[in-house]
Amino acid sequence: MNNRKSGIEGENTAVEYLKKQGYLIIERNFNTKVGEIDIIAKDKDTIVFIEVKARENTKFGQPIESITPHKVHSIIRTAQWYLSSKKKYNSLCRFDVIEILRGEVTHTKHAFTM
Repeated sequence: MNNRKSGIEGENTAVEYLKKQGYLIIERNFNTKVGEIDIIAKDKDTIVFIEVKARENTKFGQPIESITPHKVHSIIRTAQWYLSSKKKYNSLCRFDVIEILRGEVTHTKHAFTM
């Protein structure tokens, strides 16, 4: 399976998981000139910016281990852009990671902070 197809399937799995957990999906693949966020969702009164990592094996480590400091910085900058563009300056927000490894979902809340 190619990386793009695996990524799309991973994001679809993550969305279904989040919906079952009671999250409201606001946006998918939010792109700006500073970066991209896979899923933006609402968990009660908190806006959640979610990075999805899907893998079929751990040959190169756990999926979450592939998130570099540069990627974290890009996600944070994109989240700031989103909050500013939607005029949600004082919103509660957090950054989560959803890993999908061989179809199993692991949800890490508060994976990193601004």
